[in-house]
Amino acid sequence: MKFVTFIVHGQSKFGCLDGEDVIDLSAFDPSLPSDLGSFLRAGGDLVTLGQKAKSATREHRRPLGSIEYDVVLPSPGTIFCLGLNYLLHVKEGPYQVPDYPTIFMRGKSSLLAHNKPIMRPKISDKLDFEAELAVIIGKTIKHATKETALTAVAGYSCFNDATLRDYQKRTTQWTVGKNFDQTGGFGPILVTPDELPLGASGLKIESRLNGEVMQSDNTSNMMFPVAETIVTLTEAITLQPGDVLVMGTPSGVGYARTPPVFMKPGDVCEIEIEGIGILSNPVRDLY
Repeated sequence: MKFVTFIVHGQSKFGCLDGEDVIDLSAFDPSLPSDLGSFLRAGGDLVTLGQKAKSATREHRRPLGSIEYDVVLPSPGTIFCLGLNYLLHVKEGPYQVPDYPTIFMRGKSSLLAHNKPIMRPKISDKLDFEAELAVIIGKTIKHATKETALTAVAGYSCFNDATLRDYQKRTTQWTVGKNFDQTGGFGPILVTPDELPLGASGLKIESRLNGEVMQSDNTSNMMFPVAETIVTLTEAITLQPGDVLVMGTPSGVGYARTPPVFMKPGDVCEIEIEGIGILSNPVRDLY
């Protein structure tokens, strides 16, 4: 099943895709929570909901091409991000090959929706692109094993972990460089695990800047796959419904190129993951 979040009269709603239609789930069933995060935290099952929603009549449907997208999960819990998860990206860094995941966090204010502009701040022109797989957690899990970890996954989406490289490199802690307002594209579609290979492995992942391919790899090349990452995190932290894991980027990022390539106003950056979709964002100056 595939789900989107969209805006109607200034309010976020979530819907299920059915062909070229979006089924407005709160209109289809007014008893449902109005947003995807609340649905997951209430223990809802997206596959069951999607199957039920296919009976929706025309009055509950909207043309997919007419909607204004919101962040696919507009009320996330904790957003955990991995750095250095593809070997060729580690080498282009250059960094030492890690034997433990490099984990940092993003905040909600850094997120933006499909088609909304990534905002380049006035204080830096070192705005880089990073194509990444996003994992949305749907069940509470602690002390996961490799056998149980993926049962906690509600779905997968696309993420652009756009980074201000000069701020990232000012400190060994990456938080500031990874958390400028409106830099993290997230969406537009959540795809449930039943439609993808186990752990979303074996999927082509790509970034394009103004149509030119910049990064191209396969999620099977993640050094710390989804299940293993959940196992590692839950040794310390209880993952909750609505938490998000952002799984690291392949090689080809802008700062590692000769000469470096950074995003600038007027650019359009696309992130595409096989079987999940395309996340597209123009770039604008914040001031």
